[in-house]
Amino acid sequence: MPISVGNLSCWRLFFLLLLLAGSAFAADWQGPASQLVQKIAGITGPGAVTVNVVNRSSLSQADADDIKRKLLSELAAFGVRQVPAEQAAATVDISLSENVQGYLWVAEIHQGTNQPVVAMVSVPGLASRSETSSATPLTINKTLLWSDENRILDAALVNINPQYLIVLQAERIALFRLQNTQWQLEQFLPLIHVRPWPRDLRGRLILRKDHLFDAYLPGVYCRSSTGSPLSVSCDDSDDPWPLTGNSRDLNAFFSGARNFFTGALSPGIQKQTTAPPFYAAAPLPKDSYTLWVFAALDGKIHLLDGVSDLTLTQLQWGSDVASLRTNCGAGWQILATSNEDAADEVRAFEIPDREPVSMSPAVTFTGPITAFWSDTDSSSVTAITHSSATGKYEAFRLTIDCRH
Repeated sequence: MPISVGNLSCWRLFFLLLLLAGSAFAADWQGPASQLVQKIAGITGPGAVTVNVVNRSSLSQADADDIKRKLLSELAAFGVRQVPAEQAAATVDISLSENVQGYLWVAEIHQGTNQPVVAMVSVPGLASRSETSSATPLTINKTLLWSDENRILDAALVNINPQYLIVLQAERIALFRLQNTQWQLEQFLPLIHVRPWPRDLRGRLILRKDHLFDAYLPGVYCRSSTGSPLSVSCDDSDDPWPLTGNSRDLNAFFSGARNFFTGALSPGIQKQTTAPPFYAAAPLPKDSYTLWVFAALDGKIHLLDGVSDLTLTQLQWGSDVASLRTNCGAGWQILATSNEDAADEVRAFEIPDREPVSMSPAVTFTGPITAFWSDTDSSSVTAITHSSATGKYEAFRLTIDCRH
C-alpha cells in the first residue's frame, strides 16, 4: 500500500520521538558516570589504568555496556587511559549494584601495594525492583536448648530418631539424647589440649556425614569417631575454620591466642583472599554471586562480593552475624546482634544489594551473647548467652517464622 505524505510525516515523528526518548534515557547515566569518574580520577590522577565493570544489579546488559562506555569516555577526558592489565599503573574495579532507593555504583581502586580505596555514587529513583520487602516483619523464634553453669561454646542438634544434642564446652563435649521430652546425658567426651586456652575462648561444632561432628577451637581440631561407642580425638592444628557447614566453601584462619579471625581467607571470595580481621562472617547467596557480611574488629560491617569491599559505618550492629536459609522473603536473611553490653538483642535483615533492611522485631536476651553460629545447613542459628538473671550459660536455637 503506498504511503501518503501524512503517513510519512507520522512515521518521521514516531522515529524522532524514539530517538529523543533514547537520548533522554541515555542521559540518565551521564550525570552519575561523571560524578564517579571525578572521584576515581581524583584518586588515580592522569595515567594508564585497567577498568573492570561488573553488573550486579537488575540493569540490562545494554544499559551496563552503555554505562561502561560513558565511564571510559569520561575517564579519557580526565587523562585516565584504559590499557591492558600488564601495562596499568592502577586497577579500577567498578560494581553496578542497587539498593532499595536506586542504583549504587562502587569503584574499588588498587594502586601498587597500597590499601584499596573505595569511591561510590548513588543514582536515586531509577531502580525498578521486582521484589520489595514485606511491610509486615518476619518473626524470630527463640527456643532454649540447654543451660549450664559451665561455659557453653556451641551446641548442635542432630535430627535423627531419637534426637541428640551436642554441647561444646571448654574441657569436654557433652552428648545428650532426647527421652520423654527431656535431654538425658549419654556421655562426656574429654577434650585433650596441650596449650592453655585463651582467656576469651571460642569454639565451633560442625556436623558431618561420614562421622558425627568436628570441633574447632583455637589451635586445636577435634574429630569424632565413626563407630560406637563414640570417642573424640584432638590434635594441634592451625588449619582454617569453616565459615559454613561445607568446608569446600569459605574458610578463615582463627587466631590461636585471641578470639577473632585474622582476615586470611581460604580459598577466598573470588579474587579477594583477605578481609579485615573479624569476629564473625555470614554468606548471602545471590543469583550470580555470594555477598559476604563481615563483623570486623574495627566495629564496622564490611560487605565483600569478590570484587569490592564496601564498609557500612552507620549500623548499630554488634560483633556477631549469622545467615539463615528460609522460605521467607528473599530466601536468605542475616541475623545480627546489637551493640549493647549488658543485654543483647537480635534482628533479622535482608540486604537487597548493599543496604540492610530490617525484617523483624528484636528478640531479646537476659545477658550478652557470647557465641553465635549458623548450624550446618543454615536452617537455624545457635545463640549462646550468659544470663544476668541466672548466672548460667544458655544455648538457644533461633529460627524465622514467615507468618506475620
